[in-house]
Amino acid sequence: MSLPDFITPEAATFFGSMLPGVELRLGIPLGISMGLSPITAFFIGIVGNFIPNIVILKVLDPITKFLRRHSKFLDRFFGTLFEKTRNKHQDKFAKYGMVFIIVFVAIPLPGSGSWTGSLIAYLFGVKYWRALLLISLGIIIAGFLVTTGFGSIHALITYLID
Repeated sequence: MSLPDFITPEAATFFGSMLPGVELRLGIPLGISMGLSPITAFFIGIVGNFIPNIVILKVLDPITKFLRRHSKFLDRFFGTLFEKTRNKHQDKFAKYGMVFIIVFVAIPLPGSGSWTGSLIAYLFGVKYWRALLLISLGIIIAGFLVTTGFGSIHALITYLID
């Protein structure tokens, strides 16, 4: 299956990197496989992955507060979700501090990434600009790991096929 002709490699990389759950793990390989250089895919993917976090970190608190005030169901849902997340990551956050967010975002595994990193920063009360900085550093590291990993595999397969 191929993408429609009107979807450029740049757009596929940019918007693919914005998607929660897959983020750079989709955007960068997609861009490289569509013909972008690894460096171009890296930079476009980084920007695409960064942009949602600006919004997430700004709107998460007001939206959550509004929903919790106006719905008992959502109040219980968010209370349970936040408590589970805090319990799951409390020890790591206490042990490693802010570095935990960078590492959590940087590790390109399912369930990690900048979207979840933004949620963790919110839950642990990390200030907006500090959270953005930590998440950005994690995104850059993740982008490097994905680009070099996929770029190497892509180059090897291309070499073996040709």
